This record gives sequence, structure tokens and C-alpha cells, in this order.
Amino acid sequence: MKTTAVSERDRILKEVRAAFEREPRINLHKCPIGMEFSDGVLTLEGEVEHVAAKKLSLELAIAVQGVTGIIDRLRVTPATRMGDGAILDAVRDALLQETALMNCTIRLIRKGQLETVREVTNEPHGSIRVSVNDGVVLLDDHVTGLTQKRLAGVLAWWVPGSRDVINGMEVVPSQPDSDEEIAKAVRIVLKKDPFVNEERIRVMAQRSVVTLEGDVPSAPQKEMAEFDAWYVFGVDKAINRLEIRP
Repeated sequence: MKTTAVSERDRILKEVRAAFEREPRINLHKCPIGMEFSDGVLTLEGEVEHVAAKKLSLELAIAVQGVTGIIDRLRVTPATRMGDGAILDAVRDALLQETALMNCTIRLIRKGQLETVREVTNEPHGSIRVSVNDGVVLLDDHVTGLTQKRLAGVLAWWVPGSRDVINGMEVVPSQPDSDEEIAKAVRIVLKKDPFVNEERIRVMAQRSVVTLEGDVPSAPQKEMAEFDAWYVFGVDKAINRLEIRP
């Protein structure tokens, strides 16, 4: 029995690694991913190049037969290395400046202490609690709509030092999610990104897979538009069919 379990573990790890090696967005040579498997649960650990590599790793791993759950310890290499305090301040500022979140109380957990930076009492209102640990931003408490939840998550991802964003906020009252809700959120994010001209970008979503079509004036904009889609909570995969037309 023990030999069988070991061979099954080896098979799963081998298949997961092979799937990663076939995916061009995952560079195991530059950014190795540690893997452990036990009782159906695969643990992935390491620092990957970008959010696309992180989400693709999770999608490819869960598709391997025998993997019933994943412990996600993957982090993204930040654009700029920042301390947790600086990241917390940057996320705070982004949330405070976003007009779509004006009905949300904003609280921070800084060195174990709860700090209220904006109190909202008018109903309906949300309450966003932010903490940062080793570059990982945790958004907790509740908001009043799915678009708010998704937008707050992207704002946290946009902070250059963020290595991961865990969006644990509830939506109160609960709201049914859909592909159209996801596509709407991606369109909003693209419009808010000052480095992307979204006017000629079409966004479609099906089963949590977002497809971008149309054209942009440069390769960097094409990449930034794709990453914006990956950052949106609920997007499992982004397909970039944008053409470059200066």
C-alpha cells in the first residue's frame, strides 16, 4: 500500500511539473515552484514572474487527476520591493481615492493594532479591513456589491510591492455572480487604468475565462490590459487576442 501511495504521489507531481513546463507563461527555470502532495492536496510554493503564471499554475494543477485540493503559497515577484507598511499605506490611499468605494469604511491592521482611516455610517455601506504580511495584501470584512469587491482587489494588485492579494470580503446583501458581472468588472478596470486605452478593447467572459479582442497602440499596453484582466477576482484565465496598431 505504501509503495502504491508513493508511486501515485510521484505520478501526480510529474504530471503537474510537465503541465507547467508546457505552459510558456510559467518559467520553472527562472522561478522554480516547490510542490508537495499528500492525501489529495497539492501544495504549491514559490515566487512566480507575474499574476498570469500564478493563476495558470493553479488551473493546470487542479486539472491533474488525483488532485482534489490546492494549498496556494505562490507569490508574485513585485514590480518594486516595498515594506509591508509602505504597501499598507499605498493600498489605503488607493481605496480612499476611489469614488466607487466612497460608501466604505476603511480600516487598517498595522502592527496588530486596528486603525480607522474613514468611518461611514450611512446605509448601505461597506467596511474594508486591510492588512499586509510579507507583501501579501488581505482584504477582509464586506462591501455592498461584486464590482466593489473586484475593484478593491485590483487596486491592491496595482500597488507595486504587492506579492499577492487575498480578497476575502463578503458581498452584503449577497449578489449572484455571472460571466457578465466578471466582464463588466474587467471593462471598469481597463477604463480606470491610466496606462491603457480601452476604447478599442472588447471584453467577453465565459465560464470565468476572459477574452480580450480589438487593438491597442503598443506591446506594453497589450500586456498591461491582459494583466488587468488576470487581476480581477473570479477570472481563472485571460486570453489576449489584442492586435497592436500604432
